[in-house]
Amino acid sequence: MGDRPNEISFTTDDNEEVVFQVIDQTRLGGIDYLLVSTRDGDEEEALILKDVSEASSEEAIYDIVDDDVEFAMAAEIFKELLDDIELY
Repeated sequence: MGDRPNEISFTTDDNEEVVFQVIDQTRLGGIDYLLVSTRDGDEEEALILKDVSEASSEEAIYDIVDDDVEFAMAAEIFKELLDDIELY
């Protein structure tokens, strides 16, 4: 995982670009997850994203993890990897 990008950018439905700082990544049940953060004014927001792209796709497609059970599992892994972070 040493070749992961430090930042990734997304384009919203309104064609606005949002840049996320990649904190860490992991693989769980065959799915890649990213822990990312972004700054909105003075507030920093952390999100867990999952790779939802097809195996044959050249570019990764990520979606925000919003399922409570899936989020809890991924958050627990990231907590173990990064013992000084709080995820809610």
